[in-house]
Amino acid sequence: MKLIQSRDNAFFKQLKRLAESGRERRKAGQTLLDGVHLVEAYEKALGPLETLVVAESALAGGEVATYVAGREVVVLADTLMRDLGLVDTPSGLLAVVAIPKANATVSLEQDAILLDGVQDPGNVGTLLRTAAAAGVRQALLSPGCAAAWSPKVVRAGQGAHFVLSIHEGADLAAFMTDYRGTSAVTCLVGAESLYAARLDGPIAWVFGAEGKGVSPELTAAADMRLCIPMPGVMESLNVAAAAAICLFELVRRRLH
Repeated sequence: MKLIQSRDNAFFKQLKRLAESGRERRKAGQTLLDGVHLVEAYEKALGPLETLVVAESALAGGEVATYVAGREVVVLADTLMRDLGLVDTPSGLLAVVAIPKANATVSLEQDAILLDGVQDPGNVGTLLRTAAAAGVRQALLSPGCAAAWSPKVVRAGQGAHFVLSIHEGADLAAFMTDYRGTSAVTCLVGAESLYAARLDGPIAWVFGAEGKGVSPELTAAADMRLCIPMPGVMESLNVAAAAAICLFELVRRRLH
């Protein structure tokens, strides 16, 4: 067990770079997980991880101490754990893990979610989590999206990253052109009700950026334009909420 107390420590500096830099994560092929739940989800889906890092105070007792008992860990002074800035209130447990490789090719015959410029890390993580919960197994993210493997996105995903094939920097228009199922966007103009639409076969759901929605080019290219009926006074929904409604309407149809 090694205790790190200095900000000048080489390992701490590497943790800081992984926490803050998408370029560093891509270069190293690694990211950081915060909390017992994510660490357990990773190991269940992908096997043993590379390095466990524990806050000094977390060894005194509780969930983290129980989880790491008997395992080799690196211990960080509490101030250094907070300095990483992954979350407002660190759990006391971090893991350095290899970023899983996506399947070499996307499937043109399976359900998918396509994210068009979704920039908020919490929304991206929640969208991935919702897709995984609904049985979707692949996600394509346009170049304008928040980095899928940033610690904040991974935390919001709550383990979805480890069961999805995630393709970043994807050409969504090209995928939609070649897709053998039905592509669907949510929009307000020229759309039919989600609840009246036919949702047969595999579907690629396209969800757009906060505020702007799906780009006009992708909206025009979609096979279906759908709207979610909203009898209340609000004009729109958060993209993650809209996606949950769409994906689980499809689940409902398929189960009945």
